[in-house]
This record gives sequence, C-alpha cells and structure tokens, in this order.
Amino acid sequence: MFTEKSVNQFLDELASKAPVPGGGSGSALGGALAAGLLSMVCNLTIGKKAYADVEDDMQKILTRSEELRAQLPNLLEDDTRVYSEVMAGYRLPKGTEEEKASREEAMQSALKKAADVPLEIAVRCSEIIDMCLPAAHKGNKWAVSDAGVSVLLAEASLRGSLLNVEINLASIKDQEYITATRKRVKEITQGKAELKEEVMAVVLKSIRGE
Repeated sequence: MFTEKSVNQFLDELASKAPVPGGGSGSALGGALAAGLLSMVCNLTIGKKAYADVEDDMQKILTRSEELRAQLPNLLEDDTRVYSEVMAGYRLPKGTEEEKASREEAMQSALKKAADVPLEIAVRCSEIIDMCLPAAHKGNKWAVSDAGVSVLLAEASLRGSLLNVEINLASIKDQEYITATRKRVKEITQGKAELKEEVMAVVLKSIRGE
C-alpha cells in the first residue's frame, strides 16, 4: 500500500515513470494534509480558556476533519487501484471483433471508476474548504496561518482531483454519465474559489493585527 510507505518512498514513486501514484493520488494526499492542518488548529484551540466560548464549534470541526483525514488516504489507495484497472483494460486482446467489444466494455467500466474516485476526493476537499472559514475566525490566533495553508492545500487538491475526473471523461462514451458528472463537478466547486479568498483575507488580517 502506498500509504504505508515513507514520505521519501512515496515521493520517489510519484516521480518515477510508473503510472501510479499520479495526480489523483497526489490530490488525495494534499487533501489529507489539509485536513490534518485543520485538525491542528482545532486541537490548539480546544481546552484553552480564552477560546472556551467556541470550544463546541471547534470540536465539531475536529470530529469531521479527523474523519476526512482518515478517508482521504483510503481514496489515495483507491485511485491507484482503479487506474491500474484502466491500464489492464488497455492491455486486453483486440484481435477479433468479440475481443474488441469485450475490451471496450471493460475499458468504459474502468474509466468510470477512475473518474468516480477523484470526484470523491474532490467532495472531501470541498468540505475542508468549507470548514476553514469558521476555523480561521474562531481558532487559536497563533494557528491562523495553518488554517490558511489548509484552505490553500484543500482548494489545490480539489482542482487537481477534478483534472483527473476530466481526463477520464474525455475517453468515456456514456453521455448521460458525462452530463451527470459535470453537473456534480459544478456543484462541488460552486463558490469555493471565493471562499478560499475569504479565508485568506481573515488569515492575513489576523496575522497583521488589522
């Protein structure tokens, strides 16, 4: 499993000519890092007398950020698995019409799986972005920069995972599936760039004492 490797081992494999891990896996890891930073902001706030009035809110964020931190590495593994299925489909025989039809069916099924996983990664990253705003407003001011890094990582990972959705959609022939997926992408990304900027404005204002 890629998640059981050291950081250096993972980076070496990411940089290699092997098809996995790739951009989807990197986006899942970026999302997990964003969730971890969000949890850190919460943990540096909870239990502090100065932040007693927001402790319940921060505890709720922590509970969800920890769930996401656990889910995203699993999606990293899923992303490598489904892309391996796509590669296996390309290697199927295509000498006869029957083989061509069977190969195409396998390929289309694998491509949908390869689009579905990064879409799920994007959903999780979108949630992290949403939680960064209350964390930046209410969290320990000495950790506010971490809320900023979290939202930047989460938004980049969101966009990165959706690129992996798009590259698979380009080879999928099911127009109904494509339409439904692009609709979901639009829903997931709605307002997220603006929200990231709002979080960063809060973070910078706090850092500068404005």
